[in-house]
Amino acid sequence: MAADLTTVVPGQAHPSGPGHRPHPAASTGFVGRDESAFTRATTPDYFGWLEHVKAAAGCSHPIRLSGEVATIDRGTGQLLAATRTEDMPDGEIYKPCGNRRHAVCPSCAHTYQRDAYQLLRAGLAGGKGIPSTVARHPAVFVTFTAPSFGTVHTRVVKRHTCGNRRRCDCRPEPCHPRRASDPTAAPCEHGQPSVCWARHEDGDPRLGQPLCLDCYDYQAQVVWNHSAPELWRRTTIAVTRHLNARARALGLPWVAQLTASGKTRRVPPVKPSFGKVAEMQRRAVVHYHAVIRLDGVHPTDPEAIVPPPAGIGVDDLVAAVEHAAAAVAFTTRPHPTNPAGWRITWGEQVDVRPISADGEITDGKVAGYLAKYATKSTEATGHVSRRLDGEVIDLYANEHGTHPERLVDACWTLGAHRDWQQLRRWAHMLGFGGHFLTKSRRYSTTFRILRDARILWRRTETGHEYADQPDGDDTTLIVGLLTYAGSGWRTTGDALLANTAAAMARERHEIAREEMTAAA
Repeated sequence: MAADLTTVVPGQAHPSGPGHRPHPAASTGFVGRDESAFTRATTPDYFGWLEHVKAAAGCSHPIRLSGEVATIDRGTGQLLAATRTEDMPDGEIYKPCGNRRHAVCPSCAHTYQRDAYQLLRAGLAGGKGIPSTVARHPAVFVTFTAPSFGTVHTRVVKRHTCGNRRRCDCRPEPCHPRRASDPTAAPCEHGQPSVCWARHEDGDPRLGQPLCLDCYDYQAQVVWNHSAPELWRRTTIAVTRHLNARARALGLPWVAQLTASGKTRRVPPVKPSFGKVAEMQRRAVVHYHAVIRLDGVHPTDPEAIVPPPAGIGVDDLVAAVEHAAAAVAFTTRPHPTNPAGWRITWGEQVDVRPISADGEITDGKVAGYLAKYATKSTEATGHVSRRLDGEVIDLYANEHGTHPERLVDACWTLGAHRDWQQLRRWAHMLGFGGHFLTKSRRYSTTFRILRDARILWRRTETGHEYADQPDGDDTTLIVGLLTYAGSGWRTTGDALLANTAAAMARERHEIAREEMTAAA
């Protein structure tokens, strides 16, 4: 089952809104899942209802809209057709919630992940409006890590012998081994051991937890999480400047580019583009995984994606990224707790690997790896919550509590200062307030274009999403005069039937895809 049906309680959790009408079965109180499902399945228009909710069938908490959908002629403004939701099953339109987090809505997160894969891969292989020539551009896959804020339990496998990393059962190294004669093997000042000989399994709950909670620098970590987007911005600037200096050293001519105002300006002949994903690790600190591609500059079309000039390649891009990762650093604004501010830098482990069509790191592997993290948030840390306020903060923050509770407490404590109030705003994200997936403008297509293409395909597949609505006609404009009617399925039976139908459809699609792949 794709949705968590326990969150839908008919007759108890029906949000109110314009046009909201409670389900008849809900008016008498709680209705059993089997009874409500049987009632729905025996209605004369059951299959019409399934087709009506198909777009949101797998969603855990769909949005329900009511009102009117109008089709208007773009040229004359004439109303060509109008469809009222009153004439549809349930009198409402069901739309998926669109949440990207797998822990909130697995179905919508799956759609988001597939879109993220297409977006990221198009920037490496072409397609979706991106020229196929980008496959020959120099590109690297980079992992930027955070510095250490204290010793945590880790699982390190130095040599993999498994065939599938997703089900890795290779023997890990000891967590933090120390010889008895090593001075660092002595217990810390709080009496906690600084040695761990355990070979942790992948699901060990101790992974990511500090060996000593009292020694860990929680304030520095939440400040680093909060400052990570700014550190990334400065890093992209440093990469660009290093590439420009390299182009100048190679004697590559600057490009005379015509601006929109008709003036001519001279610009560097190379320009990096990127797509990146933020990963929240088990120790609750953000890491960045990024694809950085090297492009050239077109003299008359600033938006064109062209290859870089000859003479500058992937080795120069690797050198630029490594230089930026080592050189970029800044100090935050002062805080009463730390008047000198916190020094923000990348960690020592920065991995830069070239991407090639037939090498170990390919465009498909990179896109799949990044898309996987695009649907995750703080779940790996053991903390999941919505935005926190003063009424609920005591439920999540504790300066003497667990690892996540101490991080939330650090955000709330530091955020009490006037210049650091944003830390309280992002306490539920353990200080991180950036986007989990971003890209430069020229790197690839956009999520909106992918969503619009999916909507157009769905309308073409079903014939008409709304009555009398022309498909693919650029002369018409579809205007939705809709208002919010509620969220969630009306009954647990509706959720059960819709999610089951969606799961069966997904299974058929996966089988068909596997058969097509095997035949190819």
